Amino acid sequence: MQRERLGSRLGFILLSAGCAIGVGNVWKFPWMVGQYGGGAFVVFYVLFLLILGLPIMTMEFAVGRASQKSPVRAYQELEKPGQKWHIHGYLAMIGNYLLMMFYTTVCGWMLHYFYLTASGRFVGASTEQANAVFPEMLSQPGVLVGWMVVVVVLGFLINSFGLQGGLERVTKVMMIALLCIMIVLAINSIMTEGAGEGLKFYLIPDLGRMQEAGVVNVIVGAMNQSFFTLSLGIGAMAIFGSYIGKGRALLGEAVNVAILDTFVAFTAGLIIFPACFAFGVSPDSGPNLIFVTLPNIFNHMPLGRLWGSLFFVFMAFAAFSTVLAVFENIMSCCMDLTGWSRKKVAAFNIVLVILLSLPCALGYNVWSSFQPFGEGSAVLDLEDFLVSNIWLPLGSLVYLLFCTSRYGWGWKNFKEEANEGGGLKVHDGIRFYVSYILPVIVLVIFVLGIKDKFFA
Repeated sequence: MQRERLGSRLGFILLSAGCAIGVGNVWKFPWMVGQYGGGAFVVFYVLFLLILGLPIMTMEFAVGRASQKSPVRAYQELEKPGQKWHIHGYLAMIGNYLLMMFYTTVCGWMLHYFYLTASGRFVGASTEQANAVFPEMLSQPGVLVGWMVVVVVLGFLINSFGLQGGLERVTKVMMIALLCIMIVLAINSIMTEGAGEGLKFYLIPDLGRMQEAGVVNVIVGAMNQSFFTLSLGIGAMAIFGSYIGKGRALLGEAVNVAILDTFVAFTAGLIIFPACFAFGVSPDSGPNLIFVTLPNIFNHMPLGRLWGSLFFVFMAFAAFSTVLAVFENIMSCCMDLTGWSRKKVAAFNIVLVILLSLPCALGYNVWSSFQPFGEGSAVLDLEDFLVSNIWLPLGSLVYLLFCTSRYGWGWKNFKEEANEGGGLKVHDGIRFYVSYILPVIVLVIFVLGIKDKFFA
C-alpha cells in the first residue's frame, strides 16, 4: 500500500512542532521558570535543548524516514535478522496511549476554562471566588469526562479524514492562529504598566536567585524540561519522519522544530511574567499559575475577558496540536498492525481512548481516594510519572543506541539517512558525544527522575 505523504515542508514542520508544543511549553515551562529563579533557568534550558534534544530528534526522524513505517514497525525494517530492537516499537505504541490517558483530560481543562472565561464567569469575581473555580471543576466528574470525550472524538474525527485532508490542514490553521494569538497576548502583557520588573525577572539571569533555588536544582530542572518538551522517545517524531521525502537533511528540520517549540515556550513567559509583576502576583506559584493566578490577573486588566478568552484558546490549541499528532501516531501503528482502514481504526480508538482516559478524569472526584504518591496526588500524577520519567528517557536511550551502535542500525546508516537532502548535516565530529556521553546524560535524567519521586 502506498504510504501517505505530507503536502508540504511547512506542514511537516508545523505538525512536528505541534506535537512538541503542548502543555509542557505553555503551562509547565512558565511555572518552572518562576520556581527556579527566572532568567538563569531559561539560559540552561536553551543550552540543553541544543545538546540533548536536537540529536535525539534527528535520530527519530531518521528512523521514521528510512523505514517508511510507524514506530511499531520501524525497527523491523532496519534491524538485522534475529535482533530484538523491535520490542521497543510496541513499548513506544503503549507510551503514546499512556500519554493520551491524561493529556486528553488536561486538554479538556483548557477548553472548559475558555468556556468559563468567554461566558464571563470570572467577571467581577473576587480573588477567593476565582481561586475556587479550579478545585470546583476537578470535583465534577461530568464536566471532566464530558470535555475529555469532546477532545477524543474531535481528534480522531479530524485524523480519520486522512493525513493531508484532516491532520495537516487543521494543524496548519491552528498553529498559525496559535502563533498570532501568542504574539498579540505578549505585546499586550509587555505594554501593561509595571511590566518591566517581570521582564527583568524573566530575561536577565540572576546568580543570586539561582543560588536561592539551588544551582543543581536549576540545572537538573532545565535538563528535564528541555528533554520532555520535545516528546522524544515514543516515536512521536519518527512518525512524521516517515511521511516526508528525501529533499531536506534532517538535522536542519530538527532545528526548525526546536526553534518553533522554544519560541512558544519563551513567548508564554512573555505573556505571563510581565502580567504577574504588573498585578503583584508571585511568579513561583507552581502548577496553579495558569488556572488560579491568571484568571485573577485577567480580571484586573482592561478587556480582561477578551484577553483571558484568547489566552485559553491559545492553551487549548497548544494542547490539541499534541493530541492530534499523537493520535496520528496511534492510528498509524494500528493501521500497520491490523491492515484496517483509517476510518475503522479511528472508530475503534475513539472507544478505546475514552475508556483509557476515564481513570484520569475520575481521579480527582469519584476515585480521589486513590493517591499513588501520597496525600494530594491523583491518577494523573502516576500516568505523567510513567511517561515523563520512564517511557521518554528510556525510549530516547533506545533510539540513541540503535542509531549509534554497530549492534543496531549503526552510525553510518543513520548518518547517510540524516544527511540526505539539502540543509544542515550531521558530522562525524559529534559521533563520540552522541555514542558515549549523551546516553550517560539520558541515564542520569532517568535516575534523577526516579530519585526525585521516591527519595526526595
